[in-house]
Amino acid sequence: MRRRRQRIAEVYLPIFGTILYAAGIVFAVVGGGNSPVSAGLRSVSIVIFCGWAIRRRALPVWIFWSMLAGVEIGLDAPGLASHLHIFSELFLRLIETIVAPLILGTLITGIAAHGDSRAVSRLAIKSFLYFEILTTVALVIGLVAINISKAGVGARISAPDLTSMATGSAPAPSALPFSWEQFLLHVVPENLAASIAGNQILQVAVFAVLFGLALGSLNEEKKFPLLDVLESFTATMFRFTNLVMNFAPLGVGSAIAYTVAHSGYGVMLNLGKLVLTLYAAIAAFLVIGLLPCALLARVPLRRFLAAVAEPATIAFATSTSEAALPRAMERMEELGVPNKIVGFVIPTGYSFNLAGSALYLSLAALFMAQSAGIQMNWGRQFAMMATLMLTSKGVAGIPRAVLVVLMATAASFHLPLDMIATLLGVDALMDMGRTSVNVVGNCLASVVIAQWEGEFFLSPEPVD
Repeated sequence: MRRRRQRIAEVYLPIFGTILYAAGIVFAVVGGGNSPVSAGLRSVSIVIFCGWAIRRRALPVWIFWSMLAGVEIGLDAPGLASHLHIFSELFLRLIETIVAPLILGTLITGIAAHGDSRAVSRLAIKSFLYFEILTTVALVIGLVAINISKAGVGARISAPDLTSMATGSAPAPSALPFSWEQFLLHVVPENLAASIAGNQILQVAVFAVLFGLALGSLNEEKKFPLLDVLESFTATMFRFTNLVMNFAPLGVGSAIAYTVAHSGYGVMLNLGKLVLTLYAAIAAFLVIGLLPCALLARVPLRRFLAAVAEPATIAFATSTSEAALPRAMERMEELGVPNKIVGFVIPTGYSFNLAGSALYLSLAALFMAQSAGIQMNWGRQFAMMATLMLTSKGVAGIPRAVLVVLMATAASFHLPLDMIATLLGVDALMDMGRTSVNVVGNCLASVVIAQWEGEFFLSPEPVD
């Protein structure tokens, strides 16, 4: 009986709540307004989801509940929603404090740990070449997908004014020229402290790359003391991120409430369109990016898919690449990839080959621009892609870690930062897909590199 009650609470309650909420939305749309029946159905649904959230005690569940509650507040109490927006601003300020230190720490440690070409030489060159090609393909697909779907167009009305509240300064006009000469000058930092204070994340990333290469070139006696300190600093910043993310439900609910109060149901349709665009882009990346690599490297597809199914499922269910790491490495060794290649390629890929996250970042960043009515020509879009190519490196495969990179990119290109809190409302749905792609991509990378090295020997027995 107890198990039955648990099953009802875990499975049937959210299903029933979703049905009620959908019915409430349908009544509102058909009735042409927020009728008492519609509001009643949605309110009951929110109470049900609240009970589910209390029982689950999981952050994604609370974020989802806060999104629904924010929609209700935005529709039924728009005046209150306008005042609640301060909480989303406070949440964004906390996130902003993380961006530069975390980008600096993750890039330096990620590069310095493998920066000695004498230790990794040929294997490192091949791995990083493969990583960069696949990451570039993912970024391009993300940009093309969001340009086709235009999911962010019409998402809201008053983004530019909100941006000035989040950043403390007015956004730059979208019509400013952005030539390649200006881009190159913008890339090179004059002063690290000034770059951090000015939120010039691309300059911070370039400094981190050069510093990581320099640190990696030192001998072990001089390198590891500083590297240990930087690794501890980076681990602390990730813990700091986890603490800040505990405020995410309040920030998300407030942002959704404010946005719905000013834009109505339309913004929810835009967010749904964004989720569909992401999964369509993921399907395109699997066909255009990963499949040709597998065919060119003569990867046994059936055996590979059987081997990667379990770690990919773990990643999809937990929304974290780290949870799938042990099984991914074990499965690839069982498939026939040598331990020395698995041990280098997959852990390194967790920092430098997050293709799913890269695809999402390019898509989400342009969605933010579209939502604010900011026109970005292809030159600026490719400049943004180059920024993402750097800032996405070294970010650990944990839930919502890409939020930091998205914030950094938005700040560099004067995009509406407050929209990030709104995106968090559907982030859990998108995180599952992009995390699975990260894991599959890194597993395939180990097989491709092993084939490239002539050291892939297919195991005699099929992987279970």
